[in-house]
Amino acid sequence: MGTLTALKDPKQAGPFDGYDPKPFFCELLGTAPQPSKALIGIWQRLQTLDVATLARRASDAETELMNLGITFTVYSEKDAIDRILPFDVIPRVMTAAEWRTVETGVIQRVEALNLFLWDVYHERHILNDGTVPAALVLKNVNYRPEMIGLDPPCGTYIHINGTDLVRDGRGTFHVLEDNGRSPSGVSYVVENRHMMQRAFPDLMQGLRIKPVSDYGERLLSKLLEVAPAGISNPTVVLLSPGVYNSAYFEHIFLAREMGVPLVEGRDLMVDEDDRVHMRTVAGLKPVHVVYRRINDDFLDPDAFNPQSTLGVAGLLRAARRGHVTLANAIGTGVADDKAVYAYVPRIIRYYLGEEPILPNVETHICGEAEGLAYTLDNLDKLVVKPVGESGGYGIVVGPKSTRAELDSCRAQLLANPANFISQPMVDLSVCPTLTASGVLPRHVDLRPYSVTGRDTWVLPGGLTRVALKEGSIIVNSSQGGGTKDTWVLEDDVEAVGVGAETQS
Repeated sequence: MGTLTALKDPKQAGPFDGYDPKPFFCELLGTAPQPSKALIGIWQRLQTLDVATLARRASDAETELMNLGITFTVYSEKDAIDRILPFDVIPRVMTAAEWRTVETGVIQRVEALNLFLWDVYHERHILNDGTVPAALVLKNVNYRPEMIGLDPPCGTYIHINGTDLVRDGRGTFHVLEDNGRSPSGVSYVVENRHMMQRAFPDLMQGLRIKPVSDYGERLLSKLLEVAPAGISNPTVVLLSPGVYNSAYFEHIFLAREMGVPLVEGRDLMVDEDDRVHMRTVAGLKPVHVVYRRINDDFLDPDAFNPQSTLGVAGLLRAARRGHVTLANAIGTGVADDKAVYAYVPRIIRYYLGEEPILPNVETHICGEAEGLAYTLDNLDKLVVKPVGESGGYGIVVGPKSTRAELDSCRAQLLANPANFISQPMVDLSVCPTLTASGVLPRHVDLRPYSVTGRDTWVLPGGLTRVALKEGSIIVNSSQGGGTKDTWVLEDDVEAVGVGAETQS
C-alpha cells in the first residue's frame, strides 16, 4: 500500500462511478456534481481505489476488529452476544468551517444544560417563571430530589456529553438528541482512526486531519479539574457494571487511555466519615473522582434501588458532603429527556441570552393537547419516539410504517401520550458507503463528544453512525447500523497536498 501519487480527474473511472446521492445532501459532494475545493483532493484519492481493493481492506479491518475484541453486546440475540460494530472504510470528511459551527454549537448547548441543571436543583427560576413547565421536570422519572442543594465542583453536572446531530437536505446541522447521562461510543472514534491508519495509510498521507488520539488525556484532565477542593493528587477511577455490560469494551478502553483503575462496585467502599476508598492489595486507597458508567437507579443501594449489587452503598452521601465527584452527576437525565429537549432552545436563550447555534429538529410534545392532536392527525408523516427509550427502540417512522404499525402507535399514544414526542422525518444526509453492490449513499448522523471541567473541550469529529440497510434511517448499532471514521480538516484549503504531516 504505497503512497498515492497519480491522482485522477474526478470524471475518470473509479469506485464512485454511478454514485448518485440525490435527492439527499451528501457529506462528500454536498448538492454539487463534484466536491468543493476543500474536499476535491480526498475525492481524487478515493477514485484511485477500485471496489475490490476497498472490499479486501474492509474485510481485513473487520477481522482485526474481532481479533482486538472491539465489540458490543446484543442482549436480544442469545446465540451470539458479542458483535463487532460494522466499520465502513470510506471516511466522512468535514471541512474546518463545518467543524467550527458544530464545535461552538456543542459548547453553547452543554453550557446551557449545566446551568439548567444547577437551577432546577437549586432556586428553580426557570420553572417558577414558566419558561419550562415545572411538571415536565419535577415529575420526570430522571429528576432526583436527592440532588437538591448539592453543589458540584465548577457547577458541572454533565462532564461527558454526546450530542446527536443530523443534517437536512440543505446541509444544515440539527440537534436530534442530547446524551448527558452516560454516552457511549467514543472508543470507536479513536479505534476507527487507528484502523484507518493501518488500513489506508496511503489515503491519509499528507492530509492535515485534526487528532482524536488524545481523548483519554483530555478526559482525565477535565476529571481532575472537578476533583474535590484541597486534594493535591486526586485519584480517579472508572466504575463499570462489569463484563456483561454492552459497553464493557469501552470501559476497559477508557480506563486504559486515562491510565486509571477500572473498578466495579465491590471494589469500592464508603467509610463512616462518608469518604470513598478503593480496595487494593496494599489496603484501602482514597478515591476522589468516580467516572461512573452505571445508571442512577443502580449506583447507590442506600439511596436508590436497594436490590442493586452493582453500585456502592453511601456514594450519594459522600458526594453530598463534597468528598467525591461523580461524573456524570446523578440526576443529569432530566436534561437529556426527549420532552425537555424541545425546550433547550428556550433554555439557551434564558441562561446565555443567545440564539442557538445548532437548532433543534421541530418537536411536538404529545403530553400536551396541541402536540398530541397534531401527531395523531399527521401520524403517517412523522417520526414518533418514546421519551424513555434509547438505542433506536420503540421508534415508529410514519412514512415507512404499515397501517397495522400506525394503528398500534396510535393506540399507544392515546393510552400514554406523555411517553411520546413526534418530529418531522428529516431527510438525513448521506455518505458514500461500501456495500455488497458497490459504493452507494447511506444515511448518517454524527455524535460529537464533549468533556467539561472548568470549561468544555470537544473531540474533533466524533462518531459517525451509518444506516447500512438500504432506505433505513436508523443508525443505532443495536438496529443494524455501523460507523465511519470522521475526518476534520485542519484548514479550509484544498486537501491534495502530499508531504505535510498527517495528524491522528
